[in-house]
Amino acid sequence: MKTALTIAGSDSSGGAGIQADIKTMTANGVFAMSAVTALTAQNTTGVTGIMESTPEFLKEQIADVVTDIFPDAVKVGMVSSSALIKTIADSIKKFKLKNVVVDPVMAATSGAKLISDDAIDELKNSLLPLAAVITPNIPEAEVLCGKKIQSQEDMENAAQEIFKRFGAAVLLKGGHQLNDANDYLFGNIGGGERGRWFIGKRIDNPNTHGTGCTLSSAIASNLAKGKSLEDSVQSAKNYLSQALAAMLDLGKGSGPMNHAFAIRGEY
Repeated sequence: MKTALTIAGSDSSGGAGIQADIKTMTANGVFAMSAVTALTAQNTTGVTGIMESTPEFLKEQIADVVTDIFPDAVKVGMVSSSALIKTIADSIKKFKLKNVVVDPVMAATSGAKLISDDAIDELKNSLLPLAAVITPNIPEAEVLCGKKIQSQEDMENAAQEIFKRFGAAVLLKGGHQLNDANDYLFGNIGGGERGRWFIGKRIDNPNTHGTGCTLSSAIASNLAKGKSLEDSVQSAKNYLSQALAAMLDLGKGSGPMNHAFAIRGEY
């Protein structure tokens, strides 16, 4: 069985973060491992508290995992401080971790800010250049490229600029301001630098808690299984669409999706 490591924050309500990552990786057929960057007190209506891991303890978690069960892919999600981001970057380099998918989480679906300004600088300087692919949404991509994104042409230009700046492929997700499910991938794909649109079906479901975590974890799972980046993205988008289409309705705010929609059998 292939393996994947998620380095991210815990979501006490189960719909995003480490919990969403483990569910997604399991549903996509890989063995999931985790290193927790922070505990959060949250539910579908918002985040009320964050308690970070220390850099030393995060370093120990990662080292203990990778020296025993080396991951075939790594997903990095919410990391709220520069010290923790540097710890992750140092660990990636030390252990030569591969197929690193970075979801540059800066705010929760509810709008709560999850990352400090100095952490954004550390993210840009040390972590993003180590990624195989970065999966920003439009607000996050605006921070990374410093420009407003208001059209599909803006998305293409921003993805190319982010790729040139950090050297990692970029999957820019179009769901926020543009109100569609179309994502744009740019990077060294298919033998050269090029871009490709992935057209998605808009699912009329207000419960979108954890969509970014789920997509990036599914991409990492597919990379772990040896799929190409393009195939990994397409398969991940298909999985996300079906998890949303299952129309799970839990909680009083933006609820979670059904990661286990395809699980059948006695257990």
